Amino acid sequence: MTESFRTDAVSRRTFVTGLGAGALLLGLPHSSHPNSPTASTTTLRGNHFDLSIGYRQVNLTGRERQALTINGSLPGPILRWREGETVTLNVHNQLPDKSSLHWHGVRVPSDMDGEPGLSFSGIQPRKIFRYRFPVRQSGTYWYHSQSGFQQQRGLIGAIVIDPISPEPFSYERDYVVVLSDWSDESPQTIYTHLKKDPDYYNRQQRTATDLWREVRTKGVARTWRDRHQWNWKQLSDRNISQVTGETYTYLINGHTPDTNWTALFKPGERVRLRLINAASMTLFDLRIPGLKMKVVAADGQNVEPTSVDEIRIGNGETYDVIVEPESELAYSIFAQSMDRSGYARGTLTSDIRLSAEIPAMDHRPVLTLQDLGLARKAEETNTHFKTAQTAHTEKHSDLPDATEGGWFYGNLAAAGLGSNSPIIHQPSESSFRVDHRALTPGNGIADPGVGLRHHKHRYNRRVLTYSDLRSSKPTQDQREPQRELQLHLTGNYERYLWSINGEKFRDASPFLFRHQERLRITLVNDTTLPQPMHLHGFWSELETGDGEYLPRKHTVIAQPGSSISYLVSADTYGRWALHSQMLYQRPGMYREVRIV
Repeated sequence: MTESFRTDAVSRRTFVTGLGAGALLLGLPHSSHPNSPTASTTTLRGNHFDLSIGYRQVNLTGRERQALTINGSLPGPILRWREGETVTLNVHNQLPDKSSLHWHGVRVPSDMDGEPGLSFSGIQPRKIFRYRFPVRQSGTYWYHSQSGFQQQRGLIGAIVIDPISPEPFSYERDYVVVLSDWSDESPQTIYTHLKKDPDYYNRQQRTATDLWREVRTKGVARTWRDRHQWNWKQLSDRNISQVTGETYTYLINGHTPDTNWTALFKPGERVRLRLINAASMTLFDLRIPGLKMKVVAADGQNVEPTSVDEIRIGNGETYDVIVEPESELAYSIFAQSMDRSGYARGTLTSDIRLSAEIPAMDHRPVLTLQDLGLARKAEETNTHFKTAQTAHTEKHSDLPDATEGGWFYGNLAAAGLGSNSPIIHQPSESSFRVDHRALTPGNGIADPGVGLRHHKHRYNRRVLTYSDLRSSKPTQDQREPQRELQLHLTGNYERYLWSINGEKFRDASPFLFRHQERLRITLVNDTTLPQPMHLHGFWSELETGDGEYLPRKHTVIAQPGSSISYLVSADTYGRWALHSQMLYQRPGMYREVRIV
């Protein structure tokens, strides 16, 4: 059954706001561009679906380019399932190359996960692959190709799973907001540029003028001290993003900032926004000036509501927020890239004729010693840097026993408190593949991230952190972790080589988890870039300090130079993937996980 994309968001109340609003209600694209990729975006409901992967000419920048689409649209249709039902999806690959669709965050049997090379061989050209699995959860998720760089070219879409039981919050309208990054360059060209010069798209590098300005402000001695660590390690504090607005156009539901995706409301209504970061290489900082966002779900799972002004959404993450516009005004949904080289924007308005002011972008962030993994030095100037991990360490002097491969046993910290294991770098990290190792990484659970750490003081905005998330339901698996796996996210920036524990995927052995064991995974990010890491097939239960109500996520940002830990219940046999969601880093920063 096929429905209009926009009718999915129709209010339970009746309203008429003119021809433009009528177009929205009829599912017509707000953009007048003849090649608007969202022209045929639809919502598909039911439990049997036919999806077709193919080509389509689009024009997002003034130049026609060939995109990959699903049922002819970019993003692909919204798939609306119902918890408790079994869904069947017949995916027809009309491309001359293999393709695939992965159901990001949806717990499925291993052979339905859509990971080429692990769970299946991929969908052959001109062939149909049938996915069939029971839906055992509810919430907001998304799907995308896991084959090569096809995600960058448009193979993305949203999944909404309606719950069996009533949700613990109410709203009158419901919109899906898919964030993505589009380039007129081919993904292969982008990757080639990065391999030749990782700073190819970076126009924010330090200059002699910056140095002179710092000397005038701070003096020679302090400038020398601040610069010493960076110069010694031959790293730049301006490497915020690798692929930027220099080539990217940032989209909301396939609309550029100029074509301005628009959603309607009536004053007093509660509007649910299902935020999905389906971008290939972009972390977004999203806010709606003039409105508080009440976060009610993270990665599809309900959390105790918390109100914030801004959210950093890592690649692959989803957040559900509820906003309550009370006035007949227009509001900007403003999502700026982490490096401030561009933005996506849409409009939430009570009248299609109204437009909202586009906010100015925030200051450009600069990396700090904290991002180099020198947390102790950062703590000297940041008295708020206190975590459950450090609190635990202060009370318990006995450390877990370390064994080969990054495994720890023995006196592990209690579930929820986070890792108390010492940071141990593996011998495999001592190679040309690793240009930096975090020596004293702090716990990143309460860190809003690069460029957001002083937003309260600078802009009077409250930014969501992982430590704000508390599941709305008690933790299902209350067992203590039986062992811990410490993984180091590593790379050599100048050579554009990425790895886990200094080993690239094809040279590394799979991680073996015992079926039904409860274990802790600790990610130590030795790079100076945030790494959104996705574990297929299982929940990653974030250790936020409260083991009774651990928030469940499928994608976790490991902040640069920091560590973060989560618990996993290995309850499903099979071969699974653990990898970075940064598309061009994924080939190296990737590991297989086997449940045996």
